[in-house]
Amino acid sequence: MTFLKLETLPLYLLYFRKTFTFSSQSQHNNPFLQTTSFKFNTRDSVVNRLCKEKKFNEAIDILCEQKRLREAVQLLDHIDRPSVSIYSMLIDLCHQHRALEEGRRVLAHIKASGFLPRVFIFNRFLNLYSKLGSLGEAQKIFDEMGIKDLCSWNTMLAGYAKTGQLDEARKLFDEMPERDNFSWTAIISGYVRHDKPEEALELYRIMQGRESSKSNKFTSSSALAASAAIPCLRFGKEIHGYIMRKGLESDEVVWGALLDMYGKCGSLEEARYIFDKLLDRDIVSWTTMIDGYFKGGRREEGFFLFSKLITSGIRPNEYTFAGVLNACANYAAEDLGKEVHAYMTRIGFNPFSFAVSSLVHMYSKCGNIENARRVFIEMPRPDLVSWTSLIVGYAQHGQSKEALQFFELLLQSGTQPDHVAFVGVLSACTHSGLVDKGLEYFYSIKEKHGLTHTADHYACIIDLLARSARFEEAKSIIDKMPIKPDKFLWASLLGGCRIHGNLEMAKRASEALFEIEPENPASYVTLANIYATAGMWSELAKVRKTMEARGIVKEPGRSWIEIKRQVHVFLVGDRSHPKSNDIYNFLSKLSKRMKGEGYVPDTNFVLYDVEEEQKEQKEKDTAIKYISKIVQRKIIVRDSNRFHCFEDGSCSCKDYW
Repeated sequence: MTFLKLETLPLYLLYFRKTFTFSSQSQHNNPFLQTTSFKFNTRDSVVNRLCKEKKFNEAIDILCEQKRLREAVQLLDHIDRPSVSIYSMLIDLCHQHRALEEGRRVLAHIKASGFLPRVFIFNRFLNLYSKLGSLGEAQKIFDEMGIKDLCSWNTMLAGYAKTGQLDEARKLFDEMPERDNFSWTAIISGYVRHDKPEEALELYRIMQGRESSKSNKFTSSSALAASAAIPCLRFGKEIHGYIMRKGLESDEVVWGALLDMYGKCGSLEEARYIFDKLLDRDIVSWTTMIDGYFKGGRREEGFFLFSKLITSGIRPNEYTFAGVLNACANYAAEDLGKEVHAYMTRIGFNPFSFAVSSLVHMYSKCGNIENARRVFIEMPRPDLVSWTSLIVGYAQHGQSKEALQFFELLLQSGTQPDHVAFVGVLSACTHSGLVDKGLEYFYSIKEKHGLTHTADHYACIIDLLARSARFEEAKSIIDKMPIKPDKFLWASLLGGCRIHGNLEMAKRASEALFEIEPENPASYVTLANIYATAGMWSELAKVRKTMEARGIVKEPGRSWIEIKRQVHVFLVGDRSHPKSNDIYNFLSKLSKRMKGEGYVPDTNFVLYDVEEEQKEQKEKDTAIKYISKIVQRKIIVRDSNRFHCFEDGSCSCKDYW
């Protein structure tokens, strides 16, 4: 920028010193009028001329057109009473530049100059302050306003509602002398946005009951979002009926809200009907329908619709990819996940997108920790979700050393771990028997990282202690817990009691489980096994009698495998598979080879009255180790807790199931 030549500057300043005079009263009231300095570059000849002619309103007008807010406000300090249009232009420019400080200077000038602005000028300031996060100052202006119109109330209401200050918003709403559709929509959408859908629907019902207040497409869309958040299909359908009666169904915003509501309420036929009726489907509509299928357990339809999206010419966004990849993770559909990964690579997807974190999660959940690590390493800036997915993945694969190494790298990166990351760390310690290390991490959650222990943290640490037969420490932690122990904690304790035969703690854990989930057969079976191992037949008989009285039957174990996108499910003793004869013939030959290698089934933890053949089928770890050695293949098995990688006669869990 080129400024006035040095030799002309003194004359220029002298001119302003001679020509600008202010009354002592004005200078006293306006601190901004006491200190001034100007630098206009040489191309501002028009501005300079206007200033010499004391036509400051016109000079400010030019500066505003040139978007030069700071200089315009600086020049404002030399005017006693600018016109309304000048103030209005300056406020507009403050909005455009998101310039709160300059807005404050304009307001201070208004007050100091004695100018009496109309209500719409104050409303512009309310809007500026609230949108720039200074609601306290906006409230002060609002309180000082002599006259307030509906716009004044709505501006403050919207500001509080958007920022989640719902108590203040509701107080204003209840005090409003009059309300319009904007008022109702602002408070209802505020409740929806900040996870209070019940309050939103309550207000919507009140609104519908008033003759003078009828919802528009925005209010109805917010109410539909509240119905989806609960979810409440009945009320969602009532809103749909209202929309049809009032002729609001032609709006794409309303159709999108209806689609979202039906999808989240599990009414997929209605959702698909809405989806098919949409004339202009955007990526949000596609993603909503695809996610609806996945969350409703209809994965084939979800994957099929995603394939139609790919051929439609509409590019999926990060939410679409994340939803599909999470579905692949939940269904262990790694082949489909790999195809999605390949497509993302072909279209040059943003490596900073959170969908890349879903790739790490997908590979981890599908048992391919090597690919999960590869994707993670290629990320330019991993987020907490990516770090956590990898750490939990290693923990679930029994690779505790790697899990803890990456957790330390997470800390070194400056990323603050959350409670999920610590679940992964504690799980890694649990499945490797690292008791002291696990306790160190457990206590650091609160003492070092300032987080609160969750129920998951307690369940993990009790699992770790119980597996290591440190029951007194486990009992001490349980007794001092500030939250009520959940079923996962008691199940972990009961599992440790089964391993070490601790009858006293087993009774306490099983009694708690019987109260929390009396219909779950696993607790009864585990306790019965503990009694059987201890030779306490009368106690075992009582457990069996309780199960019979309550109609509790243990479901047979099942396993499944996906081959070429077809899932094959097997039950214990099941011969319904079309190739069951071939399967059993192969297993018979394999069993002979296993016994020839020295395999002996371990049936210690199997319910006492199960047939011997089924006992052998239930014994897992040792058998699969022998199989992996005999057939010379890597076998990855996922149980209810984690993965086990069997290779050359050994398991990644090192027999620490």
